[in-house]
Amino acid sequence: MSTTEEILAPVLEFLHGPTPEPWFSAALDHQEILLIDHANCERKAASTAMNLMYRHTAKTELMSKMSQLAREELLHFEQVVAILHERGIQYARLSASRYAAGLRQHIASADEEALVDVLIVGAYIEARSCERFAGLVPLLDEKLARFYRSLLKSESRHFEDYLALASLYSGGDIADRVAEFGALELELVVSPDAQFRFHSGIPASTS
Repeated sequence: MSTTEEILAPVLEFLHGPTPEPWFSAALDHQEILLIDHANCERKAASTAMNLMYRHTAKTELMSKMSQLAREELLHFEQVVAILHERGIQYARLSASRYAAGLRQHIASADEEALVDVLIVGAYIEARSCERFAGLVPLLDEKLARFYRSLLKSESRHFEDYLALASLYSGGDIADRVAEFGALELELVVSPDAQFRFHSGIPASTS
């Protein structure tokens, strides 16, 4: 069985830097929002995978990976909604953080280049989720910590799947493009955010 350290090693190597500690402090202060937005993130991740399947029906490898990913993300969504119910928290849609939009605004306009960029962005979103799950585990109550620990392996695999598909469909070396998005991603993570969300930056009050 893989240890947390073994699972996280490729994730931490891929990301350009860690989540700042103030985000974790805010997560503990806003656990209801954390859980609600986590559910929303799982739902959006499943939707993203399904959209890729619908748009790229000739790409067999993508269809297979995204089908598996969508099923897993929907299962995670169901699990988070069940936790919300157990804790008496009403599920609701929340306004999105600037994180995903901040990455996607840099996606290329040409179709094939856009697909590679979308897949790279997906890899960063999944990797950051995995890193934050791991960081939250020692801070949360036992039941929630156990659930977040259980997500690490699948989230790590998701980031690797996205990255492998980006490499497959690029027709060349994607290292420079991956690095560009990595720098953008870290800037979104370390810069101040007015609202707390699962993928938000540091609380604006700490800046």
